[in-house]
Amino acid sequence: MAATAVERRGVSVALVCRAFGASETCYRSSPLLSDENEQIADLLTGLTDACKTWGFGLCFVHLRNVKGYPWNHGVRAERHWSG
Repeated sequence: MAATAVERRGVSVALVCRAFGASETCYRSSPLLSDENEQIADLLTGLTDACKTWGFGLCFVHLRNVKGYPWNHGVRAERHWSG
């Protein structure tokens, strides 16, 4: 929606970001999807199917500490959990 306002209405990026409550950095960045993202989603889905009582924290600790995946908590894994 923000990009549409900038492109079609000619509104400045700064104004659009203030209106939507987002930073200009957030507006200008574009997420890079990778095979790793798909792998994380598959692992989280499989883990939550097998261990239905586990929350994100326990799933993350299990994947990182037990399985040895080096992922950052907030950058990749949590994005899939909340999506």
